[in-house]
Amino acid sequence: MMIEHAALFVRDLEAAKAFFETYFGAVSNALYQNPKEGFCSYFLTFDGGARLEIMTKTGIADADRQNEQTGYSHIAFSLGSNEAVNRLTERLRADGYAVVSGPRTTGDGYYESAVLDGEGNRIELTV
Repeated sequence: MMIEHAALFVRDLEAAKAFFETYFGAVSNALYQNPKEGFCSYFLTFDGGARLEIMTKTGIADADRQNEQTGYSHIAFSLGSNEAVNRLTERLRADGYAVVSGPRTTGDGYYESAVLDGEGNRIELTV
């Protein structure tokens, strides 16, 4: 058994798509639209076959991102080396994205950093 995909609601579908294409090499399918439901989505495919569905829908409520809460916490991308984590972290920082931790070696031995995408979703960069 394997996870087929994860899904993420966003406000700006095109900006989210561009973020994952630009920084993580995602390849998108064609836009799916359901005008009756006010729903649109893309499936993004990453090296290795992982998929992320990004979605938007009219009337969707914003999450409270001020505090940690139950539910999904972050998406982690394995970049292959400490140097790759450092490079992408600095590229995202230079492009105006908030780096909220690291790069660092965590207490459980992971080398990682965490950044926020344009909508405040936590993205973890690890080896």
